[in-house]
Amino acid sequence: MTAQDNRATPVLSEIMSDHAFWRSLRQDLHAHPELGFEEHRTSEIVARLLGEDGIAVHRGLGGTGVVGTLKAGDGNRAIGLRADMDALAMPETADRPYKSTVPGKMHACGHDGHTVMLLAAARYLARTKDFSGTVHFIFQPAEEGRGGAKKMVEDGLFKLFPCDAVYGLHNMPGLDVDEMAVVEGAQLASSDSWRVTFKGTGTHGAKPHLGRDPVTASGHFIAALQTIVGRVVDPLQPAVVSACSVEAGDPNALNVIPDIVKIGGTARAYSPETRDQLEEEIGRLAHGMAASFGIEAEYRFTRRIPPVVNAKEPTQTALRAAETVFGEKVRTAFPPSTAGDDFAFFGHEVPGCYVWLGNGPAVDGALHHNTAYDFNDDAIGHGAAYWVRLTETELPIKAG
Repeated sequence: MTAQDNRATPVLSEIMSDHAFWRSLRQDLHAHPELGFEEHRTSEIVARLLGEDGIAVHRGLGGTGVVGTLKAGDGNRAIGLRADMDALAMPETADRPYKSTVPGKMHACGHDGHTVMLLAAARYLARTKDFSGTVHFIFQPAEEGRGGAKKMVEDGLFKLFPCDAVYGLHNMPGLDVDEMAVVEGAQLASSDSWRVTFKGTGTHGAKPHLGRDPVTASGHFIAALQTIVGRVVDPLQPAVVSACSVEAGDPNALNVIPDIVKIGGTARAYSPETRDQLEEEIGRLAHGMAASFGIEAEYRFTRRIPPVVNAKEPTQTALRAAETVFGEKVRTAFPPSTAGDDFAFFGHEVPGCYVWLGNGPAVDGALHHNTAYDFNDDAIGHGAAYWVRLTETELPIKAG
């Protein structure tokens, strides 16, 4: 690793001089969370601040998405920097001055911080323009399972705003705020859903021989699911299959074997081959188990988000930029997450790199999707400085 680049110091210092403003904005966004495709207030703030800094603003991609475009010099290369804006449908339990004002909604994953870091970087770049080319600031709606990235792509994101590379950033509890992980290859797993419906013949609970019991079949099926990862998938290929929902019978009718049991869950993988394997094997088990119990099975596998896989060249560029900001505290080895992120749809269209920025100790509810989670405002300057140095590294001003 290289030592921190002295060119990054004034970037961080300048951004930190406005830290009170950015912290206040982040906490304001935190207090007013909006779910996917409902980020009207957030996108209005984003568009206003970009416009005030002389950045061209395009609204409406993905419904509430915002893209700001800034050009400098005569470079013909273009990059995209992405921040997600949406909150989660869950209550906030921690008591803080800027606690969510919307019941049942909270920023439990730090997208409020992601938004502010990219805004801070955009302001700095608009004032300095120490780069040559085009940077598109992509403020994406609906990352949390509602398909915002896919919708932006379908609405023509990369046709309207062609990019040679696209970059994402997510906070990571457990890393220091002045620490970043930049790793080539798989970073997040695919995130797919599956549903199985077992159809039997209901009967009196005291006379099971007169029916065909889907409850017992479903129990065997759920237990057998783990043989997919344990005995079918290559041990060197990480994968997850989890049953997360079971609907059967009526708790007020405990002497009735029902006709139908519905089971649903998630499947995660890092490679297309393993993803295909999970889809096939869950269905094979469902139909096989149904046949063994003399009942029927309906199976549906829904592909939601592909894996996030960092491409070689953007990752090398991101690493050089990160080293100028974080010096020896850049990690080049960091375990991938089995969570998903629809940044994958951007990376499928354009070579991309997704990095992890520290959010401080993973204690006191600091973990993602926890009702006490909060983004660490001390990370704002470091994240924004990384975006700036990444832009200057990707779009350098040619000497001469």
